[in-house]
Amino acid sequence: MPSSIKILGIDADDTLWQNEEFFRMVQDRFADMLAAYIPPDPLHKHLLAVERLNLGRYGYGIKSFMLSMVETAIDVSQAKVPAHVIHDIVKMGQDMLSHPIHLLPGVADCLRQLADTYKLVLITKGDLLHQEQKLAQSSLSGFFNDVHIVSEKQTSTYSKIFRADVKAAAMVGNSMKSDIVPALDAGAAAIHVPARYEWDIERAVEPTSHPRFFKAPEFKNVHDLLAQM
Repeated sequence: MPSSIKILGIDADDTLWQNEEFFRMVQDRFADMLAAYIPPDPLHKHLLAVERLNLGRYGYGIKSFMLSMVETAIDVSQAKVPAHVIHDIVKMGQDMLSHPIHLLPGVADCLRQLADTYKLVLITKGDLLHQEQKLAQSSLSGFFNDVHIVSEKQTSTYSKIFRADVKAAAMVGNSMKSDIVPALDAGAAAIHVPARYEWDIERAVEPTSHPRFFKAPEFKNVHDLLAQM
């Protein structure tokens, strides 16, 4: 039986390539740098609170994260943090921006299969320049019919992108908050592909009772799952 899905929206960070793992590594280094002022757990909580506040100012991405680390360092040290630590924080952010892309297992082969049957649309959020750079470096752009880099993923985002075809669309991603719940609310199907790490800001209640909610253990399982929908 042919799939009822014709259009497939696909997330990028932590769905196609690693992302959060690098943030975790940098946060551990950040904790070591500020160990003289605050233990790791309260530091991470403070950083998360600052990140939440700054999303409205700077949006998502590494540049926003870097500015939030600088602000946090100044806060927890009562403005006593040395200039060389601020310099090192900025350097860590710059290193993250130039970090090579590491595709997740099976992504390229699965996209090749999917592109033969479905209209593929990349839907990602974050810094426009950096997301464009990552997509170019990934060598995956040729699989996509369209690319949308947005500042936020909301119900209206998916309604606008999928338009009249929303009932024939499915969104694939790792984030319950950004990829799954708003896509379902827009009327599309949604396939959750869990990532190794989950950013606290992207957490949401799993909509287990929703008839159009599906789960795939890994991205490489998406093709077979769609054939059953």
